[in-house]
Amino acid sequence: MTEASVQVEQVSKILIDREGKYLTFVLGAEGYGLEILKVREIIGHMDITAVPQTPAYVKGVINLRGQVIPVIDIRTLFGMATKEITEETCIIVVEVQRDNRTFNTGLVVDQVSEVLDIKGEHIEEAPQLGTAVNTDFILGMGKVNNSVKILLDIDKVLGNHDLSGLSIVA
Repeated sequence: MTEASVQVEQVSKILIDREGKYLTFVLGAEGYGLEILKVREIIGHMDITAVPQTPAYVKGVINLRGQVIPVIDIRTLFGMATKEITEETCIIVVEVQRDNRTFNTGLVVDQVSEVLDIKGEHIEEAPQLGTAVNTDFILGMGKVNNSVKILLDIDKVLGNHDLSGLSIVA
């Protein structure tokens, strides 16, 4: 077996391992997905308490049944223009792993779509866009009907941003 065929086989196995249920949501015109096992709950948009001296993508914190949770504006984190809050704006509370710790973080999204069961053969690797573009946070590209959902590895999306201290601050 050649080295190239071994690599193709390894990539195929990884993508098949990624099959499963994904909560899909919309940011602008694009569809995204999160592994359903990472999603704790979906709540409507609520008042967010701003925390001074935090990065622009950190909206602040919320008190969710006694637990203080940092809230991230994922549009700003991804370098997208901000959008007005609508009735469809939601906060997806996800469980994030960092430094052998688990904590919850809220993600502000434009609209939650649906839960999709995406088969491994319908997931492709993230496209290689050159060395200047980091795509490590993308689990894969899920092909659903005639569209593509960008499947996110939320641990890596938030991995470069230390949010665990925000709940202590509030």
